[in-house]
Amino acid sequence: MAVIVTTQNFDQEVKQSTLPVVIDVYATWCGPCKMMAPLFEDLSKELASKYKFAKFNIDDERELAIQYNVSSIPTFLFVKNGNVVAKETGYMNKEALKAKIENHLG
Repeated sequence: MAVIVTTQNFDQEVKQSTLPVVIDVYATWCGPCKMMAPLFEDLSKELASKYKFAKFNIDDERELAIQYNVSSIPTFLFVKNGNVVAKETGYMNKEALKAKIENHLG
């Protein structure tokens, strides 16, 4: 299950994570975000031993969105050793997201 990150817990949950982290940046009003949510949750369970899954609502965490240059959603941030190594934007199917996770963080 994905952990909810905020400006308050971001360093602890993401930057200090011993596992690579996949972050879903979403909004409750975003159609493609709603379509991605169950796929992201499925992958968070399927790949829990290899990666940490996190998410934040762009409306609630504007500072994080600005800090990581998120201008459209859904956006997925791929973090390794505390640094964003890649960013992907837009809807994709489960297999495509899984491939991107493995490609960027594997």
